[in-house]
Amino acid sequence: MSDRPEELSDLVIEVVDSIPAGRVMTFGAIADYLGRGGPRGVAGVMARHGPEVAWWRVVRADGTLPPYLMFDAQPHWLIEGTPIRHGIVDVRRALWQPDE
Repeated sequence: MSDRPEELSDLVIEVVDSIPAGRVMTFGAIADYLGRGGPRGVAGVMARHGPEVAWWRVVRADGTLPPYLMFDAQPHWLIEGTPIRHGIVDVRRALWQPDE
């Protein structure tokens, strides 16, 4: 597999596009699934390409997003029925794996 940044971006976007409504993956889970990029690499892709996909379905391991995105994400989570606990995603209940 090459290390071209565009390739990582394409792979991350493909995974994010496959996350069902009401479910999430963490930045780290996406990196682990792809075997590359690491959580920060995936976060970088989301920072550049997030508006193209359902960005609210990719969260930190603690169920949060950067503060500037939390307010905009919460209505999406509510509409999709994403498991929430104390205003953040309940990752234990909402986590999705591509091989499900």
